[in-house]
Amino acid sequence: MSWPHRVLLPAAALVPLLAGCSPAPRAADEPAKAAPGFPYTVTNCGVQNTFQAPPKRAVTMNQHVTEIMLALGLEKSLVGTAYLDDAVLPAYEKAYDSVPVLAKEYPSKEALLAANPDFVYGGYSSAFDAKDGRGRDDLKDAGMATRLNTEYCPSGRTSVDDLYREVTEVGRTFGVPGRAEKWIAGARATVAANEKRLKGVAPVSVFVYDSGDKTAFTAGGKGIGNELITRAGGRNVFADLDKAFGDATWEQVVARRPEVVVIYDYGSTTVEQKKKRLLDDPALRDVPAIKNRRFAVLPLSDTVLGVRVPDAVEKLAAQLHPATAR
Repeated sequence: MSWPHRVLLPAAALVPLLAGCSPAPRAADEPAKAAPGFPYTVTNCGVQNTFQAPPKRAVTMNQHVTEIMLALGLEKSLVGTAYLDDAVLPAYEKAYDSVPVLAKEYPSKEALLAANPDFVYGGYSSAFDAKDGRGRDDLKDAGMATRLNTEYCPSGRTSVDDLYREVTEVGRTFGVPGRAEKWIAGARATVAANEKRLKGVAPVSVFVYDSGDKTAFTAGGKGIGNELITRAGGRNVFADLDKAFGDATWEQVVARRPEVVVIYDYGSTTVEQKKKRLLDDPALRDVPAIKNRRFAVLPLSDTVLGVRVPDAVEKLAAQLHPATAR
């Protein structure tokens, strides 16, 4: 093929032209341009981290923080995960299956180090157990940034605003603030729609039965579980317990006369076994919830600070107030 009006330039004439197209060399001491939104400094449960760029090799420990990462589309940033309480939400199964599982429960420090993470995200305080070598200071010394789910920071009561902050800060840390904002907008809409459905409904008194025989391990007033009950049209009879979870006596359960028992479903003890334990206890027979066999059930992963909370409010509200269900 011939090109019309082609002009041949002498080789010498090409030199200045080519030189003009070359990028100017960067001075050796000139810093590289930071990614948008970085550096980013965040303080989490009293620990401050400054990120110059998004972490590339993250490990999550505990299901609810794993699902926060997956909800933000960050599975490619994960080099390991550990400790499920329930099946992963169907929407996240494919993404979850692409991430190596380091341990059924918490990995040893050696297994964690072998994954060579630059960021470790724990859902419960036990994820960073110093006795097992996974203390946040220990991991920092090994070159890892860490984050603990906000529900387990020493602070006041946990609310849905804390959930929105959790998602916002994780989104900022990994350079995907837009994804975080989109998820939060959807969550706010779900919570608002449920609030509208429950307008004018009288709350029912609720006792959470997590586990326990000699004592009742229950939801206290500081965790997101308490907020979940309130927003679902309930009143937690142990809201005065100054913890996310804690023990109550059976005498207290009897005295507080809950109208509904919410059973947290997880582990090797089934929901039916938990119901049987309560129904077979003669000391509880006059408790309204037991007398009327009023039970509600939630998977444990619905009741901690994670992306399930907005739908869990709706799910619990439908059980506490069936007439309001969609």
